[in-house]
Amino acid sequence: MTDFSISKRTLIKTAGAGLVTSVLPTWRRAEAATGSFDLIVVGAGTAGMPAAIFAAERGAKVLVIEKSPVLGGTLDRSGGQMSASRTVFQKRKGIEDSPDAHFADNMRINSWTADPLVTRMFVDNAGESLNWLAANGFEVGEDHPVKGAGHEYFTTARYQWGKDGGKSILATMEPLFRKQMDAKRITLLLNTGAVDLVQDKSGRVVGVTAEDESGKLTDYMGKNVALASGGCASNPRMYQDLHGVSLTSQIAYPYSQGAGFTLGLAAGGYLRGGQNYIGSFGGILADDNYPSTVEGSFEHHPEIRQPWEIFVNARGERFMREDHPSIDYREKALSRQSGQRAWVVADQEMMDKAPTWVPRWGKEKVMGSFGTHPMFTKADTLNALANKAGINPAGLAASIAAYNRSISEGATDAFGKLSRPAKYGKGPFYALRITATQLKSFAGLGIDEQLRVIRADGSPIAGLYAAGEVIGGGVTGGGAYTNGSMVTPAISFGRMIGQKMIKVGA
Repeated sequence: MTDFSISKRTLIKTAGAGLVTSVLPTWRRAEAATGSFDLIVVGAGTAGMPAAIFAAERGAKVLVIEKSPVLGGTLDRSGGQMSASRTVFQKRKGIEDSPDAHFADNMRINSWTADPLVTRMFVDNAGESLNWLAANGFEVGEDHPVKGAGHEYFTTARYQWGKDGGKSILATMEPLFRKQMDAKRITLLLNTGAVDLVQDKSGRVVGVTAEDESGKLTDYMGKNVALASGGCASNPRMYQDLHGVSLTSQIAYPYSQGAGFTLGLAAGGYLRGGQNYIGSFGGILADDNYPSTVEGSFEHHPEIRQPWEIFVNARGERFMREDHPSIDYREKALSRQSGQRAWVVADQEMMDKAPTWVPRWGKEKVMGSFGTHPMFTKADTLNALANKAGINPAGLAASIAAYNRSISEGATDAFGKLSRPAKYGKGPFYALRITATQLKSFAGLGIDEQLRVIRADGSPIAGLYAAGEVIGGGVTGGGAYTNGSMVTPAISFGRMIGQKMIKVGA
C-alpha cells in the first residue's frame, strides 16, 4: 500500500478535489479576540484532559476547547486497554518488566512498522502514567495485568483495563480536571469547535479561532496550543483519502471528523502513517450503505471456535488459512481482499454440527437471518449460492472441489488448515459475508521527540503540540492492533505536554 504522507503543499499541488475539500479548512476571520492562556488544548478526551490537568497543576492558565457537549472524547466507548512496564499492578503480582522489554515486544508485534522514536517515548513514560492513574483511584481487573486479549500477545503480562473500560479512566481523570476548573486554572468551552490556528509572521502558533453553537467566531490567544482532537474515523471521505480504503463501518466517536488534521495541515504540518492501515476481522454489517452499523462479528478465533468452513473472496478463491492462530495474519489477509470482504461458506452438515457462527446471537437467530439479512445467503446449489451472494461461481466451485479433494486424498491443505472435520457435501448451502471494520485512524500528524507538530522536512512548528489519535494510531501501533498502543500513549503524551513540554508563565 502507498505511504500516505501528505503535506499542505502536496495537497494544493497534486491532490484531487476530494482530498483538498476533506482536509483543508475554510478560512474565516474571527469577530473578536479574547484571553491570553499558557496552553490552549483542542479536545477534552484521552490526551487533552491530562494535558490540561498537568499544565494547570504547574500553575498554567489553560483553555480547553471541546466540540461535543461532554468531557471524555472516545473514553465513552473505548475498551480502555493500556500497556506499561514497572507499574504498581505488575508489582502486586511480582512481575519483572522494563521499558526495553515493552519496546521490543511492541515492535515485534507490529513488525517494526511503528515509529521507533515515538514508540520509545511511549514505553518510557507509560509506567508513570498508569501509576498516576492508580494513585488517583484507578483499578484494573483482578487477574490483570495479562499478556493479551483479542490480539497478538505480549511475552510478559503488562496489559490491563478497568472494569468499565474507558469509562473507568474517565472516572479517574474527570475529578482531577474539575478540581482545576474549580481553582480557575482550567476554562472549559463545550459545544465549541476549533476552526483555525492563529499564527504570527514567523509561523509560530499563537492562538486558536473557535466557533460556538451560535456560529460566533472568537480568537483565543495562547503561548502554546496542543491538538488532542482525535482522528477521522467518522469522516468517510477523509478516511478514504488518507488510508486508501473505504470506511465501511460506523463505530468511532461521532466527533472524530479530522478537525485536528485540518488544523495541523493549515499550520504547515503533514500527515503520515496511512500505509499502516489494517481492518478488524469479521464484521457483519447491517447493509452496504457505508459507513454501516456493525451488527455482529463472526467468531473467527480458532481457540474459541475451530472453523469447519473455508473463506473465499469475491473471485471465489481461498486467500488464507482459516484456523491460523494469529489474528494479525487473519486481519491482514481480509484487509487485502477486494472491498475488504469475504464469505464464509458452509453446507447443511456443517451448519448442523459445527458451533454457531455468531455465539452472541445464538443458533436460532443465525439461521433466521438467511433470507432476511443482506449478509446471509442460502441456496440449494453452490452455483445458485454464488450468484445470489456475489461470488464468482466458477471460482467457488473450484475452491470447494480442491478442498474436498485434499481431504479425500489425505493431502495437506493448500493453506495449511488443520481443522478439516468434514468435506462439503449436499445442499442447501450457506454463505455469510464478513467485512473488515475500522475504529481508529492510522494516519496522523507528524511529531518530533518533544511532541511538537512538524513539517514534512522535520522542522517543528513553534507553539504547536499534538497527542492522542490526532498523531495517528499507526505511529505507536504500526500496521497491527498492538496491545495498549492507543490509550496509553494518548494519556502519556498528554501528560508530558502539560508536565514538561510547554513553557508556563513569561
